[in-house]
Amino acid sequence: MTSVLKRIPSQSHRTIAMNKSTGFNLPLAYEIYKPQTNVKSEAVIILHGLFGSKKNNRGISKVLARDLGRPVYAIDLRNHGDSPHNQKHDYLSMAEDLFWFISVHGLKNPTLIGHSMGAKAAMALALQYPSLIQDIVSVDNAPANIMFPSDFSRYIEGMQKIEAAKVQKQSEADEILQGYVESLPVRQFLLGNLYRTEDKSQRFKIPLEILNRSLTTLRNFPIQELESHKFKKPSLFVRGTKSNFIPDHLLPGIENFFPQYKLVDIEAGHWVISDNPDEFRKAVVQFLNRKEQVE
Repeated sequence: MTSVLKRIPSQSHRTIAMNKSTGFNLPLAYEIYKPQTNVKSEAVIILHGLFGSKKNNRGISKVLARDLGRPVYAIDLRNHGDSPHNQKHDYLSMAEDLFWFISVHGLKNPTLIGHSMGAKAAMALALQYPSLIQDIVSVDNAPANIMFPSDFSRYIEGMQKIEAAKVQKQSEADEILQGYVESLPVRQFLLGNLYRTEDKSQRFKIPLEILNRSLTTLRNFPIQELESHKFKKPSLFVRGTKSNFIPDHLLPGIENFFPQYKLVDIEAGHWVISDNPDEFRKAVVQFLNRKEQVE
């Protein structure tokens, strides 16, 4: 398995990408994982959730590239990882970023896999540009307005306290975050966004103020803007059985936007991919290899 790391494009590359667009999209950082054998041309694009980045999807990207024989692009969405920051953080803007990423890289009929925030960004893209996308996998999110756990605002508050304290060690940051986040795995996930500045203090890559202001926007879905759109191609919705992000009463709304959807329940919380990676891998591979199974 080969992994090729792609950082934020150079200024000249970024200018070219912007000139090809409406001026509102951002060039997205990514990593590509290429299979060693049985290479197929259609790429898989995998998108992280809120506070995540492409590095969270390295493990699943490698195994999907291996099992599917397809290149897998793990992307940093705007205001996350190594991608640029912007005051606007909503699903239609993220979808526009993805549209231009696909166009600039010449990807034909890609599969979209998105978790949580990334799932809604993928859905927004697929509904607006159905001819661009082959199929979609939404991981523990639905095209609906939902209530975020209050934990999310607490996460941001804790991270802001870390920056204000100007700590120099990750252990010091973790000590502060313990007052806001009980779960060690969640703290490690959040602290993965830290980097060391020139004055040796620890700061977060993600723009905390922008994301804090965007929490209400992110819990919603642009239903009004997309109400006349449908994605009539195969769609897989993966639900964590220990999560409350896709209750049964949202299923008719999924069917309205994605009439060919299939639902798979996996024993996991909201972070389905990290909680139960093998069952997730099996579900995705079975779904994406469905045409070969029929033949």
